Amino acid sequence: MSYFRITLHRSAIGLPKRTRGVLAALGLRRRTQTVFHPVSPDFAGMIMKVKELVRVEEVDRALTKDEVKASRRPERGFWVEKPVPR
Repeated sequence: MSYFRITLHRSAIGLPKRTRGVLAALGLRRRTQTVFHPVSPDFAGMIMKVKELVRVEEVDRALTKDEVKASRRPERGFWVEKPVPR
């Protein structure tokens, strides 16, 4: 079974109550919050109502809270960037 990975990218401040209600129904409250829902026409319709505010990916399984947090964490160390020769 595949899942939608939905991340709130833009704030809903100042938007109509109906749009904020769709975000609440999806379980999104804060920016950069990520939720997982199974792929179904119901959730696809809700996503289409707020498509300008969210980022959506289709994933194989729902990640745990710790896995999402680890995916956002940058790798340790640093990189030395060099200019591209012309």
